[in-house]
Amino acid sequence: MTDRIEINPGVMQGKPVIRGTRIPVELLLRKLAEGAVVEDLLDAYPRLAADDIRAALAYAARHHRCRDRRAIKVV
Repeated sequence: MTDRIEINPGVMQGKPVIRGTRIPVELLLRKLAEGAVVEDLLDAYPRLAADDIRAALAYAARHHRCRDRRAIKVV
């Protein structure tokens, strides 16, 4: 799944994006949080695949878990 996420300083100021696009992971997460469903995103962004959306969710979960670990070590 992580091969679907790319971080490149020359693309979207280094934000994590879906590989080969300029679609930020953050945008997909925000749309899902606002109530969009996978089908909505696939319709709005034809270059996306359902696996891209799952990869974005997995990336966010992994990133959040890493941040939690750092916070625990600091306290």
